[in-house]
Formats: sequence, C-alpha cells, structure tokens
Amino acid sequence: MGKPYILHPIEKAPRKEIEELQLKRLRQTVRHAYENVPLYRRKLDEAGVKPDDIKSLDDIRKIPFTMKDDLRKEYPYGMFAVPLSEIIEIHASSGTTGKPTVVGYTKKDIDNWSELMARSFAAAGITKDDILYVALGYHWFTGGLGFHYGGQRIGAMVVPAGTGFTQRHVRMIKDLGATVLAAVPNYALRLAEVALEMGVDPAKDTKVRTGVFGAEMWSDELRKRINELWNMDSYDIYGMSELYGPGTAMECHYHDGLHVWEDHYLVEVVDPKTGEPVEPEEEGVLVVTPLTHEAMPLLRYWTNDITFIYDTKTCECGRTMRKIARIKGRADDMLIINGVNVFPSAVEVVLLSNPKVNHQYQIVVEREGNLDRMYVIVESKEKLDEKSKEQLAKELEYSLRETLIITPRVKVVDPGEIPRIEGGKAKRVIDKRKL
Repeated sequence: MGKPYILHPIEKAPRKEIEELQLKRLRQTVRHAYENVPLYRRKLDEAGVKPDDIKSLDDIRKIPFTMKDDLRKEYPYGMFAVPLSEIIEIHASSGTTGKPTVVGYTKKDIDNWSELMARSFAAAGITKDDILYVALGYHWFTGGLGFHYGGQRIGAMVVPAGTGFTQRHVRMIKDLGATVLAAVPNYALRLAEVALEMGVDPAKDTKVRTGVFGAEMWSDELRKRINELWNMDSYDIYGMSELYGPGTAMECHYHDGLHVWEDHYLVEVVDPKTGEPVEPEEEGVLVVTPLTHEAMPLLRYWTNDITFIYDTKTCECGRTMRKIARIKGRADDMLIINGVNVFPSAVEVVLLSNPKVNHQYQIVVEREGNLDRMYVIVESKEKLDEKSKEQLAKELEYSLRETLIITPRVKVVDPGEIPRIEGGKAKRVIDKRKL
C-alpha cells in the first residue's frame, strides 16, 4: 500500500476547465444518442429538443429523464448506439422484477472503465505493489470485472476470486498475502466472521489493510465494524451496470463524500416527486448522464439512489471534482409504515451503534388488520440468556423510536441465527405486504 494519490491532472483542474469539458462532451453525447438510438430520437422530438439546443450545462434540464423501464422496453439491444460487431462485452442487471437491462461495451468503453477504476484505486492508495483480492461475481454483475480491469490498469496483482467458498477465500487471502479486499461490504464481514471461526484473526493474521466496497448501502457504523475486524481502512465506491459498473464516484482518504469523475459523468440531484433540481446538500434522487459512453449513451438516467451533492469546494485531498454523499438508500427501498417514511439505513445506524449488537439483522413488515407492523430481528454479539435478550430488545426499541418516531418490535437472537448470503448483497428487508 502506498499513500493515496491523484492519477490524472483533470481531477484537480479548475472548475471552469472541468465544466467546459463537460459541456463539450454533453453536446457530443446528446447528438450521438439522438442520431443512433431510436428511443432518444422519439424522446427528444416529443420534448421539442434538438441536439443544437444544448448550449449550456443547465440546458440538460430540457431533456426528459431516462427510466429503468425505458431500458427494459428496449431489451436486449435497443439502447445500443453502435453495430453489434463493435460490442466486445455485455453485462446485465438482475431481472427479478422484469426483463434484465443489457449493457454493451465497445473497446473504448472498456478502456474508459479501466481508467476510472484505476483512478478510484489511486484515491485509496492502491499501487502496482498491491495484491488485490476480488471477492465479487465474475458474470452478468459488473463488480468483478470492473475491479479486475482497474487493478490490471494500475499494475496490481489481481486475484479473480469470485464469490462463495468462504473458507477457501480465507485461506487464500492469508496464503497469497492479499493487501486489498474488494467485495460487497456485508461479505467483508462474513469473511471476517468465518476467519475467526477458523482461528484466523483478519486483523493480525492477514496483510489486508485496505478495502474497497460497493454494490449495497452500508452505514458508517458498519464501516467501523469492518475496519476494526480487519484493521483496515475501507473505501466506498459508487456505480451501477448502466453507468459501466463501479467507478462513477469514489471516496478519497478523507472519507467525506465520494468524488464524481466529472470528466466522464454529469450528475444532478432532483426532487423525487417533481423532478426539479434541489439545493446543494439537500437530499434527492441522483440523476446521471454519462459523457463518454460509446456503445450505450444515456441521458439523465434516474438511478433511484438517494444522496445529495456537496457545496462546490476543493477537497482537502486537492481534487476539485464535486462530491456526492454516501448513498442513503434507494427511493424504492423506503418503507412507509402507517404513514411514516423509514429508510433501512436509519435502522442499521441505530442497531450498530449498540456495542452489544452483531452486524446481522432483518426488517420484517406485515399488515395486521388495518395497521402495518414492523419487526426487527437482530443478532446479539455474544450469546445471551432470555432475560438479557429481552432487556437488549427494549433498549433497541427505545433507540429506534427516538430515531424513527415509530416503535418496531425487536427480537434478539443468538449469533449466527440469521442466514448468511455467501458473497451477494444481504437480504435486509422482507415486506410481507407485497407478497
């Protein structure tokens, strides 16, 4: 591990230079989409917008949003702006709620993605001297290959480990001398949990001292648990398959928001109900326009992720690129319990602030008569007798009521009782009202 560093001069360029480049690339992207993607020609024609109408960055508001359903309706190749002969790789998001969204990449796209991931790694101090252990899926999911490409670009030794077989991962992390772990944050916890069961202390018996985690919401409280278990410094990385994958934004070593790579992405935060821009540091839905996508240009993509944009100022790290806050959750993750809005992330913060609580929990919502009932099942850090469990449950119910306004019913269970998912995103919420 080296010191965090800046890989490309554009990262600390004057704001005027960044915004001039953004406008140039925005105009090119709008024209590319209009001329080569029938969906965008229809959308822009219906809105009465031509590519030449984009004369400033603010003019992006003339363009309609692109929604997930737009991509599903164009399945599989309708969003591609180049011939299939120029596509060298595809990925797809999950299709659990309908058709998957297929994302294509040209050689230039893969090159851009690799560069953005390398830039992200540099922000975490990762160098060619590191051994990068990628415990992410190498399939439709973009995580594994995104980290792989970035690691290769920066010159690190990349271990394409994949997911599952957790005990084997623990052995290989130790035996290979891995220094950097890339994973879903909850899998980093699972790896530490299994390591301790095997008699391996991640903090003392491995060389992993840096983690780069994404693909799911994770709170600062969860970060503290991970850092303590591994004796590491962990970084949050943002992205999604529609935006190449991971590498849209990345924390620097000050851990005060994620720098958006603004030479490649134009970001807005809008009111989820009206679609109008919100003030700096006001929460809303993140809307992203990639500025360099060749195979699949997107205009004002509605991510559904809740965040805010920090007031424009140079970060202590020297970067001038704007920062977004860590993702609070997805707009469709928000639970409405008897008229009260509840984000699962708020529940996690309360639970993990209690030192007697383990990192595993589930939220269950049911309809009982005309009322919604919210239950929180959480593991204790150590095995407790029934009286101690009841006392801890009451403590947590009080703390949750103070934060959420409503009072969930809490059940404390023994460590290891909540089922683990080996390598994938944790299943935190079960809303039985929708079943």
